[in-house]
Amino acid sequence: MKSFAVVLSGCGVYDGAEIHEATLTMLAIAREGASYQCFAPNINQHHVINHLDGKEMSEKRNVLVESARIARGDIKDLKEFKAADFDAIIFPGGFGAAKNLSTIAFDGANASVNGDVEKAVVAMKEAKKPIGALCISPAVIAKILTKVNVTIGTDKATIEVIEKIGAKHFETTHGDVVFDEENLVFTTPCYMLDAKITDIDDGANNIVDAMLKWME
Repeated sequence: MKSFAVVLSGCGVYDGAEIHEATLTMLAIAREGASYQCFAPNINQHHVINHLDGKEMSEKRNVLVESARIARGDIKDLKEFKAADFDAIIFPGGFGAAKNLSTIAFDGANASVNGDVEKAVVAMKEAKKPIGALCISPAVIAKILTKVNVTIGTDKATIEVIEKIGAKHFETTHGDVVFDEENLVFTTPCYMLDAKITDIDDGANNIVDAMLKWME
């Protein structure tokens, strides 16, 4: 049975992991007969957003604690991640990837990436194991690996950031997966496009299927 590490960035599209993408990624993994373990960095969120009105709230939340909501409590600190224990790693999207796992939302091509996130991605690359990323998360992978082929769909501002980093972007639509054979990176756009939940299901299924087929 192949095993995935699923890295979350909080709970909620505007300040954490995109819940549909996270849940449907886990479902896709389980449907394929593989297993998964959720991880998240044990850090404070950049900020907390009211998902009803989009306004910032005057409170603090922890990325690991919030991610545990999606994982039903079965989650580990990303510091505990070991590449030897998993066959693949995958990052659902949501603004948490660009605000908590990195500073791409604020600093663009000059962003920094959380140290534990970077270590996990680099460890998987060095182990020649596949790395998956949905939605905005490919921008984080691009920042870490630099010379990599990715997609986030068609959003021009994000494409510009990715290309400034030094990565190559491919425009795609719903359910498409871009595979960088040299870096073993798989990416799909999901909610970076104007998508329905069925489109997210397609994207999650297609990227997980592509990663598993590569591992056969």
